[in-house]
Amino acid sequence: MTEAAGKDIVTAAVLVIGDEILSGRTKDKNIGFIADLLTAIGIQLKEVRIVPDEEDKIVSALNALRAAFDYVFTTGGIGPTHDDITADAIAKAFGVTIDVDPRAVAIMAPHYAARGLEFTPARMRMARIPAGAELVENAVSKAPGFMLGNVVVMAGVPNIMQAMMQAVSPRLATGKKMQSVAITVRRPESEIAELFGDVQAKFPTVPMGSYPFSDEQGYGANLVLRSTDPEQLDLARQALLASLDASGIPV
Repeated sequence: MTEAAGKDIVTAAVLVIGDEILSGRTKDKNIGFIADLLTAIGIQLKEVRIVPDEEDKIVSALNALRAAFDYVFTTGGIGPTHDDITADAIAKAFGVTIDVDPRAVAIMAPHYAARGLEFTPARMRMARIPAGAELVENAVSKAPGFMLGNVVVMAGVPNIMQAMMQAVSPRLATGKKMQSVAITVRRPESEIAELFGDVQAKFPTVPMGSYPFSDEQGYGANLVLRSTDPEQLDLARQALLASLDASGIPV
């Protein structure tokens, strides 16, 4: 049971690991999925960082994030090649040893045998798990991720990451679910900024954001209100609608 158990607000960060993300050669497809799933189950994603495949950078970022948030989800760097160093960096951050884990071997060996593939040293690298970690099931390619403390370590390949995220989510402590409402106005942000700010000041516990857009009809903004308290959210929505109406701004 983590320290997050029993909390109204449970927070998380994502640590994306990989030179290929920073170079632009690979486009991240995982952050949005993780954010959607966490929001749906009652965990608030508060920060995302991207670091290269450098052990000291991974360790530094991980230690900062796991101290600041209830959970940290990492993606990338647990494959079979020499530059997949995430598992080693996690072990170093926690000050534990890492070695081939018999539990992982018991999952992976039959999978490769059934496909007529050799369990090579490269594939064996994916069975190396830090001491004390729980395995995270990988229904796609079997090589598991793992969870150590409040850190969940997953593959970077999107379909594998999604399978791991689905597998681990039932184990996570969750808080109140964040709800949101959106109001679309056909005015530039500059025309509603003061009004919007006044409503926010009256409801400080309801985060409000303005997201501008333009289309063939001109400029507009989507005003999004978010809260874990449905009553406060509705009161804030009504107050904003009343303020917009009083100013002659249609929604």
